[in-house]
Amino acid sequence: MKEARFTVMLTPEDRYRHHHVRLKRDVLSFIVQYETKLEDRWFPVVRYDTRHGFAHRDILDKKGKKQKTPIFAKDYNEALTFAEYDIKSNWRDCKQQFLRGFRDENRER
Repeated sequence: MKEARFTVMLTPEDRYRHHHVRLKRDVLSFIVQYETKLEDRWFPVVRYDTRHGFAHRDILDKKGKKQKTPIFAKDYNEALTFAEYDIKSNWRDCKQQFLRGFRDENRER
């Protein structure tokens, strides 16, 4: 089995974390997550993983609540490829959606 783990800084306040386990050419499990830094704290914004026995996406809010959506892919290899592409292509939009909620929470305080 081979394990890969790395972090890519997208900006000083945005990062992409990646971890997967592979046996030969088959992905056995993975987690890829986009995070943003606000007030010196890293917040998960969107995460793809294989916990719970299936590939899915969690969209998180500032309180850590999750909205879970399954990924319909033929296998974990395809799901991981999709997850990487989606985060790298759409992290800015995800951040804007997350920040709108973050600002709304600050107004309530």
